[in-house]
Amino acid sequence: MKKEAWKKRIRKASQEAGTYRPYFESIIVSLAEILEARDQVRKYYMDSGALPVVQRTNKGGHTNVEKNPILVIYDDMNKTAMIYWKELGLTPKGLKAIDEKSMRTQQKKASLGDALREIGI
Repeated sequence: MKKEAWKKRIRKASQEAGTYRPYFESIIVSLAEILEARDQVRKYYMDSGALPVVQRTNKGGHTNVEKNPILVIYDDMNKTAMIYWKELGLTPKGLKAIDEKSMRTQQKKASLGDALREIGI
């Protein structure tokens, strides 16, 4: 998927979750770029045979089986994207953290208001 399509999808998901803020746009753009690149890596992986392991010959001439480097890159990009998803409140844990932060802020305001009322202000 292209960056623009990812931006629309992320923005819509944020709006549906109630976590969208206009000042998150730079984070949304960064996440969209990561996801577009991740999709390109996945396409390359699939086009190259989707082998989870490959054989590599080291300097000594020995052949070893190792995890496909393309798959490693894909996994790294996925993990990076997950951090952005969480920060935008688009995972259960990320949404819970945002909800708890907003509740804490509201509680502090309410207790300050109560204190001011008690002293007659």
